[in-house]
Amino acid sequence: MASIEFRLRSKAKKQVPIQIRVSLSGNKRIELNTGFTVNPNEWKTDKQRPKQNTPENKILFSSLNKLYTFVFDNLNENMNKGGLVDKYWLESKIKECFNRVEKTDAGLVINHIQYIIDNANTRKIKGREKLGLSENRIKGYITFKNLFEIYQKQKRKQFNFIDINKTFVDGFINWLINTKKYSTNYAGKQIDNLKTVCLDAEKLDIPTNSYVKHIEGFTEDKKKRLIQTLSFKELELIRNAEIIKPELLNARNWLLLGCEIGQRVGDLMSITNENIRYERGNIYIDIVQEKTGKDVTVGIIAPHVIYMIENDLPHKISTQKLNAYIKRVCEIAEINEVVEGSKLNPNTRRKERGLYPKHELITTHIFRRSFATNYYKKVPTAILINITGHSKESLFLTYINESEDKDTNADLFMKFYEDIHKDKTPQLKVVKRALQ
Repeated sequence: MASIEFRLRSKAKKQVPIQIRVSLSGNKRIELNTGFTVNPNEWKTDKQRPKQNTPENKILFSSLNKLYTFVFDNLNENMNKGGLVDKYWLESKIKECFNRVEKTDAGLVINHIQYIIDNANTRKIKGREKLGLSENRIKGYITFKNLFEIYQKQKRKQFNFIDINKTFVDGFINWLINTKKYSTNYAGKQIDNLKTVCLDAEKLDIPTNSYVKHIEGFTEDKKKRLIQTLSFKELELIRNAEIIKPELLNARNWLLLGCEIGQRVGDLMSITNENIRYERGNIYIDIVQEKTGKDVTVGIIAPHVIYMIENDLPHKISTQKLNAYIKRVCEIAEINEVVEGSKLNPNTRRKERGLYPKHELITTHIFRRSFATNYYKKVPTAILINITGHSKESLFLTYINESEDKDTNADLFMKFYEDIHKDKTPQLKVVKRALQ
């Protein structure tokens, strides 16, 4: 008959492992660590349990009883079925009893981030037919991996997915914001990345902490956001500025084009003559957005943009160079209003909020945002979000830092109603009077 017992293999004056021994017929014995430890002075050999003299020992006593019952019941069931009982079976039952998960290389967060990067070209993106992550998304994962490696080195620990609990997330956020001095938006983006990686691992049956579903990213308080845009008036100043250098002329064309078609800079810089289409006397630009996979068509009506498309389509340059050149372009155009904004400090490599001449704050992010802001309330929002590629109106309004204006929406409806019915001649109706 099989028997189960607990024992210590050492009498050292310190915490020692507690062993579980399963004795089978034919003098066959299996013995493994339970994963628990105890001080030999607090162990009752005759009872094969710890003394119940402390709260910790009482918990340990209960855990060993639980393990005994679990192994005993499964042992009898397995033997009745003629199943094999060996050290691997016993090891699996110990883990199963306490829902323990073995930490493997696949379970390391850093390894799974690398797995995503290595398989980027074959990953299926929800809502997109095309396989593969965008170049910018891959760069984002690489940045996140490097950041996570730095955090691990400082903590002197490699983190497994089952380590990603609330305590870990709170500590990681604190490190991002208070130690590394990253902006709220940047820190929130890294927490979004962490959740994405965890959920992706879970899909591959890699054990994760149950808390990962509760991880939430965050952004800067809307009231504290500083958004820069170029108004129609400022764009006119830029268009008429006296610029001679070819690289600045090219940068100005990108800026003017970007502020009229409302696309991300990566999609903007990919435009060639093949994207341009002529139909019914109109000019259209067809774009497949790299980030969202959406097919977008933008109608071109601004005369200076039409001229640019037909005669002087700008040539592609790096985003870094474009950011530098458009600052100079705006400076020449005297976009000098002192405004509050955030600017990168080259010494600390962090953005610092302050008052700066507006041209110093101009970046390629302003292109799409200026388009959205300038045409908001002049064009129906549904049309604008189809061009910018936002998935819903609430995200679009957050992007331009606006709240929904229901009165304006009603005014737009009345304007379109008047336009629809303006050519209709009022109809006079003869109403019969009832006989008295």
